[in-house]
Amino acid sequence: MTVRSQMAWPLRWVAAAVVLGFSAAIALWAFEFGKEIAGLDRGAQAELVRLRNELSQLREEREHAQSIANTAESLLKTERAAEERLVEQLKQSEAEKMSLKADLGFFERLLPTTASAGAESLQVRGLQVDQESPGHWRYQLLVMQSGRQAQAFSGHYELTFSGTEDGKPWTLTLPGGAQPLQVKQYVRVEGRVDGPAHAVVKSVVLRVTDSAGGVRATQTLKL
Repeated sequence: MTVRSQMAWPLRWVAAAVVLGFSAAIALWAFEFGKEIAGLDRGAQAELVRLRNELSQLREEREHAQSIANTAESLLKTERAAEERLVEQLKQSEAEKMSLKADLGFFERLLPTTASAGAESLQVRGLQVDQESPGHWRYQLLVMQSGRQAQAFSGHYELTFSGTEDGKPWTLTLPGGAQPLQVKQYVRVEGRVDGPAHAVVKSVVLRVTDSAGGVRATQTLKL
């Protein structure tokens, strides 16, 4: 038995043409779509290259800016260190100035206004005692030799503090007794002495003796 198709040949050709056309349309669409995809890929690659270049440039700029910042910070630290050193030097200079001023005032206060002509003797030009705190005193004295041809003096000096403690008589001498004293033209001597906290010093007696024990100079200071 033979089965025959009921579709006529013209219809078959039309159907085939439709299928072929549809297939061609699909192929064309796929081709165009592929080109678009390829174009997007090329654009994405170009954009990626551009972004990478921009990133590299930004990194270089950041490193340059960081280098400038580091240099500025280093200069700032150096400037601060120099400023601190300058302030310290100014403080030291001010302290030295005050010390020299105090020394000058001390000598001006102790040196006499006139000198004895032709005399060559050991003289105590000044004696100063200040109470720093209860039971603690600071003393200063200047011993001089007049005369240009005077030989160096070698001897001792003694200080005796007199006063009262709780209403009773009180005296104090330097710890260790007489202290060595060497004088070429002049010498400035200073020191500190400790005593009872309630002691009141009313007078201080200075004695300068030579190596044989002879008294060469004396001075009494009333407080």
